[in-house]
Amino acid sequence: MKRIILLLSMFSVLMLNAQSILTKERASHFSKMALKCIQQEYPNKPGEVLGSDRDIKPVREYRPAFYGCFDWHSSVHGHWMLVKLLKEFPAMPEAGLIKSAISKNITPETIAVEVKFFLDSNNKSFERTYGWAWLLKLAEELHTWDDPQARAWETALQPLTNLISSYYIAFLPKLVYPIRVGEHTNTAFGLAFALDFARTTQNKELEAIIVTRARDFFLNDKNCPESWEPGGYDFLSPCLSEADLMARVLTDEEFLPWINEFLPELSVGNLKIMNETARVSDRSDGKLVHLDGLNFSRAWCLKRLSAKSGMNRTVLLEAAQRHIDAALPNVSDGDYAGEHWLATFAVVAITEN
Repeated sequence: MKRIILLLSMFSVLMLNAQSILTKERASHFSKMALKCIQQEYPNKPGEVLGSDRDIKPVREYRPAFYGCFDWHSSVHGHWMLVKLLKEFPAMPEAGLIKSAISKNITPETIAVEVKFFLDSNNKSFERTYGWAWLLKLAEELHTWDDPQARAWETALQPLTNLISSYYIAFLPKLVYPIRVGEHTNTAFGLAFALDFARTTQNKELEAIIVTRARDFFLNDKNCPESWEPGGYDFLSPCLSEADLMARVLTDEEFLPWINEFLPELSVGNLKIMNETARVSDRSDGKLVHLDGLNFSRAWCLKRLSAKSGMNRTVLLEAAQRHIDAALPNVSDGDYAGEHWLATFAVVAITEN
């Protein structure tokens, strides 16, 4: 009987994974959204600090690599998604357009201007740490692709990659308290992708400071108030983002007792953030549409947690699939409020192992 139950559980996991496959057709659909926006400058939410009249100029003049997609971080993760899709499907119909667009945007010359912007005293904290995390995820994706074009893009991006890495190392010791929100400044999210990058590229100094500070911030946390989620503008789950980071930071022996105190009902599936998907009332509202992204980010956190030793894999994957199913139909060429960024979240959720 135990063997039958185990086989049924394994079959259930396989069926859930099959529903979340990144197909060539889906990749083509997603790529068109990023291609539409990475070279579309307006509408634009710049977000920089102006030091004088001389700083008032078109965004493309001081951020010529990542000026599209409404804001800098969306442009960066749009580039990540295109690299990821091209890597998975090198013969996809949009391959030529993707290569041309990225080659135009990521060059030694454009990245030198981006670096200059980040070195400006008024903008050293620009996109800290959300955009920083996506920049390092883009760098990691290029680094792990054995392709001549990827090497050229990685080399061009390297000065900005190095600068952002150094900014993490300088900033984290100064951050006394973590930021526990469901939007861009969430500390746990900002550390998770950066830690992946550090380990992949063997940046030991960056890895060490992230692991140290994650333990400082979160190791003693208990009973995360998941009933408070979601906030009206959330695209990240404060509870699951923290768990997702600590799944990277802690050993299997450390993680299980930690997660059982932090989210005691996780493995049995009795959490609101697992069972209730987020609802969007107006997808033309740039803030309210965040909740579609929340469904995807919850899904990728749940999938990563399902891979940890001692966790209830089937329950977690079922919850992840519910969230993907709730959001996937909304990734469409509709209102720009969602289409300039949501496909990226879908790709992360679908491809998370």
